[in-house]
Amino acid sequence: MFQLVGSFGAAGNQPDRRSIDALAVLLVVAGPLALAWRDRWPLVAVAISLGSVDVYIGLGYPYGPIFLSVVVALYAAVQTGRRRATWLLAAAGYAGYAVASFVDPRADPDQGIVHLALVAGWLVGVLAVSELVRISRANAAERARVQQEDDERRRNAQRLALAQDLHDVLAHDISLINVQAGVALHLLDEHPEQARPALATIKETSRDALHELRAALDVLRRGEDAPRAPAPTLADLDALVGAVGAGGLDVQLDRDPLPAGLPAEVQLAAFRIVQESLTNVSRHARATRAAVRLRDDSGTLTVEVEDDGTGPSSTGREASAGMGLAGMRERAEALGGTLTAGPGPGGGFRIVAVLPHRTDELLP
Repeated sequence: MFQLVGSFGAAGNQPDRRSIDALAVLLVVAGPLALAWRDRWPLVAVAISLGSVDVYIGLGYPYGPIFLSVVVALYAAVQTGRRRATWLLAAAGYAGYAVASFVDPRADPDQGIVHLALVAGWLVGVLAVSELVRISRANAAERARVQQEDDERRRNAQRLALAQDLHDVLAHDISLINVQAGVALHLLDEHPEQARPALATIKETSRDALHELRAALDVLRRGEDAPRAPAPTLADLDALVGAVGAGGLDVQLDRDPLPAGLPAEVQLAAFRIVQESLTNVSRHARATRAAVRLRDDSGTLTVEVEDDGTGPSSTGREASAGMGLAGMRERAEALGGTLTAGPGPGGGFRIVAVLPHRTDELLP
């Protein structure tokens, strides 16, 4: 409507041009009508808009807003990604416009070259602006896609870390409860007074397990806003060893003085590796003794857990410990370290984790 009304208004200021008639009206509305299909057939909209302008000018009708539909059609076609075809159609349309200006019976011969140069600059400007908008939108969409992938990667990493922590903590706690329950049942008949410590350990351990489970559910429900319990450190190893030892396993802890400022992620990985190792020993090794050794040498923390149990020959132990070993190995490799597991030199089973903790060796 604007293009049609504007053309009539422009005709009043150009008495030397041909008056608006039915054919002019048809040509003026052809472009806007074609724009209705610009999303589905953008090149068709460009071709009709340019063609109607060329014919309109070639017949000597007054200049006016008929060019507006060309601008919209070109912009829409570039945004859909039909860039090469749009530029080719624009060049063809300009060539048609040059021919139309030449055959225009009411053209001003003194302004022919200047007029064509201005139209060419206007056409290139429209296409250039359309390209800049397209590039800007594409860059914004790519940034949004990368940000979404990063967010999803962080969420997946958080879920994996949460699942690993739950496995380590719950497997350890439930294993400890199982061992202590067996001790309590054994003592109830003959020495009921000695069953109290085992029952107290069961109560404390189940309380810790429930606390860890609630914290994990809070993280799943509330995300980063959920309150976090302090992550265990190597200072908590004494309590861990004491809890495992209460189940009847003789655990010896031997560690070097650790450097000040040992990164929290290294301490957490070392603690979880010891925890999972002792859980496997208690559940599957049928061992009587286990040794935990921590050595620090030139920025590398070595964690070793060895037992005198049945070793890897126990099929049940291998199958049950499979996920735990994979999780321990992932923890070590996430810090740029290694983890090996296999038969001990004197029998039993041994796990050795090497965890670098120099700043330049830790992964980002």
